[in-house]
Amino acid sequence: MDFPKFQRLVEERRGFRTMDDATASGEYFSDSCGDMYNFFLKVAPGAKIEDITYFTTGCGFGTATCSLVVDLVRGRTIEEAAALTTEEIEAALDGYPEKKKDYPQRAIEALHVAIADYRAKVAAGAIPDYAAMPAQPRAPRDVVAAAPTAAPISDEKVLIRLH
Repeated sequence: MDFPKFQRLVEERRGFRTMDDATASGEYFSDSCGDMYNFFLKVAPGAKIEDITYFTTGCGFGTATCSLVVDLVRGRTIEEAAALTTEEIEAALDGYPEKKKDYPQRAIEALHVAIADYRAKVAAGAIPDYAAMPAQPRAPRDVVAAAPTAAPISDEKVLIRLH
């Protein structure tokens, strides 16, 4: 396990917040430890997950795992997010201690509940079918040209003729 990364995930809590304008959300309660996981999804045309946040009552492993899910899922489509595996989450942290191996599955369960909420809302006509809409092209990013590098200083003389 990458302990410095784990520690950073717990301290930074990337994505740890509720989302008022979420397209869908899903809550999962773990009977085994009493932790609650809730994911909030903001879905854009092309069914891309434009934003994903979470709230958890879990310990550091719950927080770190949900933060990893946020990092892994943001920018994916709903279908790609639904295919997220425990192995991908485990690999992102370089493994989990044996007693904590069920945390990725808990987070995936909560993510699947949010995805099911999205699909149910689309089926009921409560929200548009974002998958049927073409994905918006990304705006070109301003590219700043690198400053020209200075030519190395040399003892050679250059002759310049003006006409």
